[in-house]
Amino acid sequence: MKDKTPVQKETAVTVLPSVTELEEIAPVNVEGSIRVATVPEAKGASAAYLVQKRLLDIFGAMIGLLVLSPLLLFLAIIIKLEDKQASIFFSQERIGLNGKPFKMYKFRSMVSDAEKQLETLLSQNETTGAMFKMANDPRVTKVGKFIRKTSLDELPQLWNVLKGEMSLVGPRPPLSREVIEYSSYDLQRLSVVPGCTGLWQISGRSNIGFKEMVELDLLYIKSRTIWMDLMIIIKTFTVLLGSKDAY
Repeated sequence: MKDKTPVQKETAVTVLPSVTELEEIAPVNVEGSIRVATVPEAKGASAAYLVQKRLLDIFGAMIGLLVLSPLLLFLAIIIKLEDKQASIFFSQERIGLNGKPFKMYKFRSMVSDAEKQLETLLSQNETTGAMFKMANDPRVTKVGKFIRKTSLDELPQLWNVLKGEMSLVGPRPPLSREVIEYSSYDLQRLSVVPGCTGLWQISGRSNIGFKEMVELDLLYIKSRTIWMDLMIIIKTFTVLLGSKDAY
């Protein structure tokens, strides 16, 4: 259900009681923010695991940024050369742990007015649920097609990982306009720190619909271990070598 009744102005996400107490409550539109329900703490997320996961994130992100720095510089140059007036990086507000918004970074792969053009393209959405996917999106630049196909546009998110806003492994952070459409069941995706990669990415990515993505995310949340995280990271590299499912 969607409640579009105006509520008092808020500048942050308001957290409601647990989802078990709000079985039929969906996110509520709030002027300037979104209101979401929290979910029960994921089972199996021991303190030891969370410490190990954070150490893996810090170590992995630092090594990644250092080793890939020549590639990052090269990508920045070719993106700037294609459109000298536009920015190299693209930041977008995403929804993270327990509904907290944060700025997620990417290399710019679309034209500068991509968000303005979105409204005219929504009818051509090629996926289901609260997501937008379009194989031949006219907003994508020439360089953008390459870096999106290879997922190189995602590399700046290693900075988000260092800041603790994201993890190397976890559910992809949604847009606020997507969360507005979430059911109480879907909101369980927000019970953990969002990630750069996860079961969705290594299981089919753009070929998987929204409902299937949610099920994969919840399977990860219930089953996650440090070894599972490592296997997903390793599998991600093998998937990227093919990269046929990315757009």
